[in-house]
Amino acid sequence: MTSRSTEYKGAPQSGADKKGGFTRFLDTVEWLGNLLPHPITLFAILCAVILIASGIAGYFELSVADPRPEGVAGRATDGMIQVVSLLNGEGLSRIVGSLVSNFTGFAPLGTVLVALLGVGIAEHSGLLSATMRGLVMNASKRMVTVTVVFAGIVSNTASELGYVVLIPLAAMIFHSLGRHPLAGLAAAFAGVSGGYSANLLLGTVDPLLSGITQTAANIIDPEYVVGPEVNWYFMFVSTFVIAALGAFVTEKIVEPKLGKYNEADAAGDLDMTGMGRVTPAEKRALKGAGLAALAVCALLALTIVPENGVLRHPVTGDIAGSPFLKGIVAFIFVFFAIPGFVYGRMIGTMNSDRDVIDAMSKSMSSMGMYIVLVFFAAQFVAFFSWTNFGTVVAVQGATFLQNIGLTGPMLMLCFIVLCGFINLMLGSASAQWAVTAPIFVPMLMLVGYSPEVIQAAYRIGDSTTNIITPMMSYFGLIMAVAARYKKDLGIGTLMAMMLPYSIVFLLGWSLLFFLWVFVFGLPVGPGAATFYNGL
Repeated sequence: MTSRSTEYKGAPQSGADKKGGFTRFLDTVEWLGNLLPHPITLFAILCAVILIASGIAGYFELSVADPRPEGVAGRATDGMIQVVSLLNGEGLSRIVGSLVSNFTGFAPLGTVLVALLGVGIAEHSGLLSATMRGLVMNASKRMVTVTVVFAGIVSNTASELGYVVLIPLAAMIFHSLGRHPLAGLAAAFAGVSGGYSANLLLGTVDPLLSGITQTAANIIDPEYVVGPEVNWYFMFVSTFVIAALGAFVTEKIVEPKLGKYNEADAAGDLDMTGMGRVTPAEKRALKGAGLAALAVCALLALTIVPENGVLRHPVTGDIAGSPFLKGIVAFIFVFFAIPGFVYGRMIGTMNSDRDVIDAMSKSMSSMGMYIVLVFFAAQFVAFFSWTNFGTVVAVQGATFLQNIGLTGPMLMLCFIVLCGFINLMLGSASAQWAVTAPIFVPMLMLVGYSPEVIQAAYRIGDSTTNIITPMMSYFGLIMAVAARYKKDLGIGTLMAMMLPYSIVFLLGWSLLFFLWVFVFGLPVGPGAATFYNGL
């Protein structure tokens, strides 16, 4: 969710910031973003807009020719796609009768909540925090920068933990090494937020986005399935690319520009007692959790590695389309829950079943805003699908793109840049994708790209501009941490510091995408197609 706090609007800025064109651009973005209502209100407004627009379009009998061949499920006998009005008795009956099922059947809801139950156990036992601190604080001085960025990327598995733990920790580590603390903050922020979608493991963002993508893809192909794992190959490799790029920007661009840190810039005395080195007891517990994780992996391997593995596809014997991939969310839950409990048991944070239950309950209690958002987002997605607006816009858009010849790599690059621009004003990944996926996924499918590839491209644009938008939900927290080390820090200063990361990530990640998809033709995930040939 995005928070539109404005407490830093009046923060002092340097004269250079006030006069710079970049700062004026960012001020414009912030102003435009602040004009937007809360994402929940936005979805409610969009629902009303769809209802009114459907009534107008239905009155004028707006329609387009269906590009799908005859006999395809959902194709009308006259070969036309008509906009369906919901501003009538039949539409009202459908809305009232489906209000609950739209919500409970919204694909991302259940998958995200189930995955978060397991992550919650690992988080509240202390496993994720100890892993992150051990990874960063045990790194050599030469490797500390790339380790900080890498840890930031990996921390996304645990939702907001990277923002709350790693970013303040990185600033303190750099300060203790005689380096500029804001460079450490910037490196961690770049990893946590700029590399948001990359990761070695599947996290809560994967089922969230894939569920929205599947719902959008079903506008064109009702049988199409998009699993949480469909971008894993690409995001796994992206983790190392973004870590390397983030370290390069920190050491070659950001840190030299910041110069030597002046202790007089700090807002009071800096407290270095919170660095939290991993204790011997935590190290023992981490080893136990690691062994538990290996045991879980070994058991899973027994079900999918042998040719007759019980979780392989029952007919083909392949992993593609297998119960393992279809139930990947359950395995995310198990992978985090068991090592999390083992760690908690050994360290003393989880001594009974009640402690496990409390950890899961705390995770669920933090999802209240998300659940409310999902309710309204689910209604919007359903209304958009019922009216056929998504299909009509997709067909018209695809025809336009084909007429101007924009169907190759340049099309996907434009899509990535557009997603990055939208993210400047609508910083929530789920909110943005819920709004844009019903338009872009069908449109790009009709041009010939698979939903899996479209989603991977979206994730690049969405991630790379997180670090330069005040609409990002943790922006206020980053400002507060940065202000400890530079008391006169303003919004423009922070964004100017993060802009090199955004530019380099966008260019480097897009280049990786181009090579991956268009040069080598590699699948972006297990069983993921590159092109859509369903029509």
